[in-house]
Amino acid sequence: MVKFLNVYSISAFVALGGALFGFDIASISVVVGTDQYKTFYGNPLGIIQGAITSSMAAGSIIGASLSSFLADRFSRKVAIQLGAIVWCVGAAVQSASTGVPMLCIGRAIGGLCIGLTSAIVPIYQSEIAPRKFRGRIVSFQQFSLTLGILVQYYVQYACSFIKSEAAFRLPWALQSVPAIILFFGLFVLPRSPRWLANKGRWDDVLHVLAFLRTFNADINDPLVLAEFKEIEDQVQQERVEQSNSYRELCSRKLRKRMFLAVAIQVFSQLTGTDLLVYYIVYLLSSASIQHTLLMSSIIYILFCVATIPSIIWTDQWGRRLSLLLGALSMSFWLYLIGGLLSRYGQSTTVQDQSYTWIIVGHPAASRCVQASLYLSAASFAMTWGPVSWMYPPEIMPVRVRATAVSLSTASNWCFNYLLGFGVPSLLRMMRWRLFFLFGSLNMAAFFFVLLQVPETKQRTLEEIDEVFEYEKPLWRSLRGREHIDRLEALASDIREGQVQVSVIPRAASYEQNPTCLLQ
Repeated sequence: MVKFLNVYSISAFVALGGALFGFDIASISVVVGTDQYKTFYGNPLGIIQGAITSSMAAGSIIGASLSSFLADRFSRKVAIQLGAIVWCVGAAVQSASTGVPMLCIGRAIGGLCIGLTSAIVPIYQSEIAPRKFRGRIVSFQQFSLTLGILVQYYVQYACSFIKSEAAFRLPWALQSVPAIILFFGLFVLPRSPRWLANKGRWDDVLHVLAFLRTFNADINDPLVLAEFKEIEDQVQQERVEQSNSYRELCSRKLRKRMFLAVAIQVFSQLTGTDLLVYYIVYLLSSASIQHTLLMSSIIYILFCVATIPSIIWTDQWGRRLSLLLGALSMSFWLYLIGGLLSRYGQSTTVQDQSYTWIIVGHPAASRCVQASLYLSAASFAMTWGPVSWMYPPEIMPVRVRATAVSLSTASNWCFNYLLGFGVPSLLRMMRWRLFFLFGSLNMAAFFFVLLQVPETKQRTLEEIDEVFEYEKPLWRSLRGREHIDRLEALASDIREGQVQVSVIPRAASYEQNPTCLLQ
């Protein structure tokens, strides 16, 4: 028998916050190829279409910047609920838009939510997850994102056959449904034990850990007590160091971690995934692929399915190896696409097109470009997609985690904005050279990870401090050498009575009284 509310179900549900981002991606990637959208908004191309696409990222920068204050002040789950409310407002404005300016405003409002949820959901997931499966738990964020793209894509595709403005207004309005479900569902979920610890609610910390780690919410379980003690020791030590969180992030102790968190998020954008997920219709058209809307859906199916291996095995592969293999594979596919377009493509004379380079009369080359686009997306989904969300929150101490992830996620959205705004124009100007640019950026990411990024798999969030304070050569991380399982050792000491953990007893467990930890 399995509890309905456990770490997996809670993480999967809260990952609806990631699905909202997926809905937004699909809402643009399909609609740009429909006649209804082109007619109503005046066939936006280049800078205008870039402004429409990137307006979401502009709002996300603000949302991510606000996330640390909201997550620390009101808790992780309340901040996500606030984001869900904002999302519904943005969806309403988009669906009622009367022109490009109003559409941009609606997307920017929705972006506030995406900025909040993209920063806070991985924090919440990492803080409730067991150390051995934390990567799997946080990977739900990426899987939910890809599933959101897939669902919304087919909703948009079905609506594209409607011969009226409802072709884009109806699916944009339907985006509010999962946000409403997320808002109300969060009322029955527990708060993050690390957030509770930071607020001094130690009794609640113990009971949430017991609820998440054991079937019968046993507060006397040695592993529960060991994790409780680790959290308590970490928080007490951080309180002794009392300092401003922003200043602390620039300190010698944390600045490397902050740099890594930002760099991982930035490189995840520079892999070229935005080129694929937002503008796949343009790319397939440039390769002379017919039925582009239907063919585009394949990339989102692969995007979703390819995330599953990461969920299952990322805690065995490790973060570092995933990033290295992902950068190499994406670089190969992008170089291949650029080479094929350069060799078999030609300038197009058709006016008012989203692309200026096209393959004509070479069906084998066209199919190879199509397959390479799909495989590039799959490579990202298995590697950089999930790892870029799990790595920043797990390398930061609890005291500054929300602030650090807020800044790293804001940097992600800054580059998302620049790429969303610039790619339509770059695709028209640089043509096939754009793929060589992104292929080279993937190689830069490979060498950065090889030289700078340590492994963090299967360590508690508290143990990761030691990874950075007592740095070992990075090739040992690549080989995945085992570390001493300190939590198991501490649990053994507690079991044998060598270590005592003092907590205030509680009259009712969380499972007996589910509302006791929702305050």
